[in-house]
Parts: sequence; structure tokens; C-alpha cells
Amino acid sequence: MRAVTYVKNNTVEIHDKPVPEIAPDEVLLKVGGAGLCHSDIAIIGMGDDNPLIGGTLGHEVSGTVEKLGADVQNWQVGDRALVALILACGQCRECLAGRDNQCETVYPREALAPLSPGIGSPGGMADYIAVKSHHLDPIGDLDLVAAAPLADAALTPMHAINTVRDRMTGDATVVTIGLGGLGHMALQILAATTGARIIALDTDPEKLAYAEAHGADLAIPSDGSAASRILAETRGVGADVVFDFVGVQPTVDLARAVVRGGGAIRFVGLGEGSFSYVAGSSSPLPWGVNIERAYGGNRSDMRHAVALARAGKIGVEVVEYSLDDAVQAFDDLHHGRIQGRAVLVP
Repeated sequence: MRAVTYVKNNTVEIHDKPVPEIAPDEVLLKVGGAGLCHSDIAIIGMGDDNPLIGGTLGHEVSGTVEKLGADVQNWQVGDRALVALILACGQCRECLAGRDNQCETVYPREALAPLSPGIGSPGGMADYIAVKSHHLDPIGDLDLVAAAPLADAALTPMHAINTVRDRMTGDATVVTIGLGGLGHMALQILAATTGARIIALDTDPEKLAYAEAHGADLAIPSDGSAASRILAETRGVGADVVFDFVGVQPTVDLARAVVRGGGAIRFVGLGEGSFSYVAGSSSPLPWGVNIERAYGGNRSDMRHAVALARAGKIGVEVVEYSLDDAVQAFDDLHHGRIQGRAVLVP
């Protein structure tokens, strides 16, 4: 079968690999779509000594059940499914508490990230993928190509939003920075599930126009005047919640500058921005601010996202590429030529 393989620093190739054999508790999934994420770009840029070299990429995967392992129940050949982002054990303390994105078994404290398809385990940018049956969620009649990015592009903002849902009352102001793959989904989720006022920011005029058409109450450029504009819009108080889906230094600085006292920041983007925290009255943050380094989401978050998609309340903006054009898709994403989410289709 064809498989998009990470071969060396900043280089992927399509290799021929055997169709996976499945264990008794696994299914063989015929891939219908595999999303391409900025974290894939980050992964392949981590140097020539990266232990993930040689692996098949792809952590946003949908498909159709092709074959069942001997012990698999509750799935049938032909069923359509989405693969979980986090390949959690389901048995540890964190999993049993519903925090499977923090699974102790697949996410030891020193690990770079939890075990996921394409991140420590064979991914879905291929014709087939072997998946444990408990890592699948049904998607009903959702289009397979449009469903694939839900595994991360919808799951991750859904989780970040769910962690601060109590703060997003009808009189709250929410700022979302970055309207790319994750950010454009966060905007839709916020509009569909909260009554908060939404201020959306990006540097791309096309993405700002998208935001205006998809639920933002105000869409403004993410530039040097953005902080003063947001403070003016909130009568100098600041935003109740700030989501940063970029994570570069200017967006981190912006998030810190506009969050209100007692507010919350969720840093989701991987742009390596930073700030110094001072445990004292000279801290650059207002009192009471809650910050979380958000990662992925749990199965409840994923089912929430799938339900919204099936109800037509959210939808991924998809740019389709043939699996054979994977190298071009990686290049297009790297150079900012994709609006929404690229999806490889075998």
C-alpha cells in the first residue's frame, strides 16, 4: 500500500509498505481521508535524529471498516469511523477519570506528546491503517473527507473551549487568535455552543472575511493596534477568555495584554512564543488569570464535535489532495497556501 513516510529532516516521500496485519482486538480501516496539520510540519522539521523518522504520518484519520479482528464486537465491515487522536489505554487513573488525553500509559511525563496515529504509531496517510476497535468513533453519514480533520482540528479547540465553558456566559467576551485549521473550527464551535461575544483575529484578510461570515461579532487584523482595539471594545476591562491558536511571540504577547483579571488563556498554537511569570505583585498578568497549555482532547470532546458536525452546526473548510500529491500538500501548507484544512484522499 502507499504510505506517506517521514524520511529525513523536512522531507516526506510516498513509500510502498505492507497492508497492516491486525490483532484480535483491531480492525483494518480503509482510509477515506487523512488531514494534514501544522504539527506534521513541526514533526518533520525536528532534525535527522528524530525517532519518528521512517514512520507513516497522519493523525487525523477517517475511514471504512474493511476487516475485523477475531475479538472485535460492536463494529461491522462497512461501518464508517473516526480514529481517536490519543491512543489511550482506557485503564489508567486518568483514562478512568475521562482525561484520556493525559493517559499515563501513552503519555509519560517525559514524553514529547501522547501516542497518536502518526506520532509514535503508524498513521493514516496511507491506504489502510490498523486500529484498536476501542479507538474508533462512529460518524454516521458524515462525508469521510470532511470528517477526517474532526479528529484534531475540531477536537483540540473543542477541548480548549470545554475547559473554560463556565466563563463564557452571555455577557462574556471571547478572543480567538488565528483562523487556520484549528482556529476556524474554534470560531464555529464558539458560535454554535456559547452566547459570548466573539472577537476573531488573523493577519489574513480572507480569513477575517470568513470569520465575519461564520459567527464572529468582530473580526480585526492581528497587528500592533489589536490590543488597544480589544481593550476599547471591552471598556478597558479585557477579554474573559483568550484562545491563541498560533503561539508565536506577537500572539502570546497579545493574549497576555488583553486578558482580564480572573480571565483565562488557552495556548494551543505551537509557535514557541513565551513570557516570564513572576510570582509577585510585579507579574505581567492580572490577578486570577488561569492559563493552560492545551493538548488534544478526550473522547467526550470528540463525540461532542462529531455530533455538532452531524447536526450541520460546524464544518471543516477542506482542500482535497490525492494521496499521491502528499509532497505538494506539505509544501503548500508550509508556505501558507491553504485556507482551512488539507486532506489527503487515497
